Amino acid sequence: MQFTPSKLNTFMFFKLPSAYWSGVRVKNISQEECSVTVKHKWFNQNPFKSMYFAVQAMAAEFTTGALVMYQIKESGANISMLVANNKATFTKKATGKITFKCVEGNLVKETIQKAIDTKEGQTIWLTSIGLNEKGEQVSEMAFEWTIKTRK
Repeated sequence: MQFTPSKLNTFMFFKLPSAYWSGVRVKNISQEECSVTVKHKWFNQNPFKSMYFAVQAMAAEFTTGALVMYQIKESGANISMLVANNKATFTKKATGKITFKCVEGNLVKETIQKAIDTKEGQTIWLTSIGLNEKGEQVSEMAFEWTIKTRK
């Protein structure tokens, strides 16, 4: 699979339909960063008229996971990936269009190379920041990924 926003959004439609139908969309992907947007709508809101935390988590997690998938493909190795843990901080009501961004692709690349070199599983914490249309932070989420070579 090529790593373009269009291909990743198609992947999401088939493999992560709840994220797709909630409005999560990839806007940018490169080896260093990934950004995803999601718009607050009736369908993805909580009782307090802001975006449900799980929708924010899907968008944030996708920014980190897409970078891991991108770097695995670049390595050419047979590697498994899985979220082991996550943490979240919510600082403002998420309304309007929220953009999540992870800029830790180089750290992912180093971790994958370490897994290949040592043949041992590795863990990495990746952070995604969610900003509203005014540039104000609404949430920060961190995901611990486990990365392991397959035999």
